[in-house]
Amino acid sequence: MSSTDTSGEARAAEERAAHRLGLLHRTGSVVIGLGLWVFAVLGFVQRLDFFSTQGQPVLGLSSNGLLSAISVVFGAILIGAGIRGGRLSSTVQVVVGALFLLSGIVNVLVLNSDLNLLAFRMPNVIFSLVVGGILLTVGSWGRFTGRLRADSPYSRERSVGTFEDPQLSPELSGIDLEGSAAEAAAARELAEAERAVAEHRARPEVVAEVRALAGVRRPEDRIHAWQQRHPGGAAPS
Repeated sequence: MSSTDTSGEARAAEERAAHRLGLLHRTGSVVIGLGLWVFAVLGFVQRLDFFSTQGQPVLGLSSNGLLSAISVVFGAILIGAGIRGGRLSSTVQVVVGALFLLSGIVNVLVLNSDLNLLAFRMPNVIFSLVVGGILLTVGSWGRFTGRLRADSPYSRERSVGTFEDPQLSPELSGIDLEGSAAEAAAARELAEAERAVAEHRARPEVVAEVRALAGVRRPEDRIHAWQQRHPGGAAPS
């Protein structure tokens, strides 16, 4: 099999991975956004008082007019992000998820008080924390969590800018190394190999070398593993 065929297969695999990951982010964003809209519409149908601190039951939760309006806004943000694309929906889910978690924490402190402007009850607090956790998990899945696969659409973002120091320094981009010239050289060789794989210009041997390290999580361990594979510095190019 030629290097051109291998590069084409790698590109196709990356496109499939990007599509699956984008579909996950977009679907999660739209589904939760629609759920918020349903909750808001049912609240509007009941013509809830806008600033009531007591609230009325809606789908097992307590709500007032203000909470319904906020649900419409955040539902629209999530749905719009899901329609626009996976990268945007991922970012929006992380931000909105953090706001949901913050809302649950803050509102549990004002239950049964005049500051309970959203008419929260304990089920609302639990719902806010659970939905916030789901949004954070789905939004960060495959982008911020764990070691990214070589075919991940975000892998290049992680690799670009790593080990850019041209000097053989003991620390490269915040990674704690022992300081030997061979170790620093191995770090730069690995970074260049990972960039080449992400940019689809690496030879099949380099692709195989990089993917063999996919299960190694710590950067220091990856560098040491690369150095052991190429003790003389004769890394494939």
